Amino acid sequence: MNLLEFARGPAIEAAMIVFVFGVIWRLAWLLFLPRTKDRSKARLTGGALVSGTVGGFVRHMWPAREYASRTLVNTIASYTFHIGLAVIVFGFGQHIQFIRSITGLHWGGLPTAVISAVSVVTLAALVFMLVRRLTSPVLKVISTFTDYWAWFVTTLPVITGLAAVSHLWIRYEDLLAIHILSVCLFLVSFPFGKLMHAFLVFVTRTQTGIFYSRRGAHV
Repeated sequence: MNLLEFARGPAIEAAMIVFVFGVIWRLAWLLFLPRTKDRSKARLTGGALVSGTVGGFVRHMWPAREYASRTLVNTIASYTFHIGLAVIVFGFGQHIQFIRSITGLHWGGLPTAVISAVSVVTLAALVFMLVRRLTSPVLKVISTFTDYWAWFVTTLPVITGLAAVSHLWIRYEDLLAIHILSVCLFLVSFPFGKLMHAFLVFVTRTQTGIFYSRRGAHV
C-alpha cells in the first residue's frame, strides 16, 4: 500500500469515524448537562420568543455598533476565510464527488480557476488572522496552544490543496496524499478543540437568544 492508497483508504475512513463520533459526543455532552429550572416569568412566549431568539442570533453575527469600526478589518477577514472555506469544500468538483460517495448528494461544482482564486484569498485571510494574533498585545496574552493548533490544521489543507491543484514541488500523487492526510488531521482535531465552534455556535447563540428573549431583553 503506497501513501496515496493509505490516505484514501484507512486514514480518511478512520478520520471520518473520529469526526462523526467526536461531534456527536460533544453535542450530547452539552445538551444533556444538568440545568436549573428557570422560575422567572416569561416576558415573551410562543412566536414572539422564536422571533426574538432568531433576531438575537442574527444580531450577534456582527459586532455591536460601539466596536464595529475598531474590529471591521478583523470581522471582514474572519468572514472571508469562513466563507472561503465553505466555497472550497462545497464548490470544488473533487470534493463534491467525495461527498457524493458518502452521502449520495451532489451538485454542480465551480471552475478550478475560481476555486484556486478563492483558496488564495482564504489563505491570505488566515495569514492575516495569525499575524494579528501574534502582534495584538491582548490576543497574545489570551491565546493558547489550541488557538494556534486550530489555525494550523485549518490552514494546512488550504496550502496542500493549492499545491496539489497547481502541481507544485513534488509529483501530484504525493501532493494529493499529503492533502488528504492534512484533511484527516483536521477531521480528527475538529471535535476536541476550538474548531468545534462551527457546531456549538448554533447551540450557544440559540440558548443565549432564548435566555434574553424570555426576559424581554434585546441584545
